[in-house]
Amino acid sequence: MAHIVILGAGIGGLPAAYEVRQELGKEHKVTVVTADTYFQFIPSNPWVAVGWRNRDDITFPLAPYLERKGIDLISQRVDKIVPTENRLELANGETVTYDYLIITTGAKLMFSAIEGSGPHGGYTQSICTVDHAEHCYENFKQLLDKPGPVIVGAMPGASCYGPAYEYVFILDTALRKKKIRNKVPITFVTAEPYIGHLGLGGVGDSNGMLESELRAHDIKWITNAKTTKVLTAMAKSSNNTNCPSITR
Repeated sequence: MAHIVILGAGIGGLPAAYEVRQELGKEHKVTVVTADTYFQFIPSNPWVAVGWRNRDDITFPLAPYLERKGIDLISQRVDKIVPTENRLELANGETVTYDYLIITTGAKLMFSAIEGSGPHGGYTQSICTVDHAEHCYENFKQLLDKPGPVIVGAMPGASCYGPAYEYVFILDTALRKKKIRNKVPITFVTAEPYIGHLGLGGVGDSNGMLESELRAHDIKWITNAKTTKVLTAMAKSSNNTNCPSITR
């Protein structure tokens, strides 16, 4: 009997666990190890951030669905992988041994790399997790009460630029529906060398298409930007609404 451990239970980990269980006989053990007790559909986080969806719409508890497939679940953060001993060290002090390990943890958030960034202790919002998206929605409601300039974008070192584009257009639409878009100047700031690069050197005519859409939605942009710090209350709009500013 082999023990296969899947580290992470997101849009990579959960399908991996299901496929491993399907392909292997019942004599093999499959275990999912993740810090959370629930699955979250990350691509829907931008919708949560403007109130189009809520947590219950995009999450569900992992345990009953994994149990139904004969997959064990350990809801603990992994603090250390010891590959020489085929062992995981968990946050609660326990260990998990494995024969095969599949790592599907996704990107690690590094707000500490840019001073002033991040929703906790910083001056920026995030849609990287459902918790962040809910926090962003609270900020969005404040924006509705006191409209002012908004900066949307991706920091240098970002591994995925698509969500930034998705959110800026969702935000534009949400503000138009509230009939206050004309009161909220939007600037898109990105480390990409050009709009539509996406960290991939572009996809088809993504440069021309996205530039055209940004112009059509009255969204200004700054490319090739290395953001080094985020400051607060340094810039003010014409209606005296405080707006965070960035240095690059």
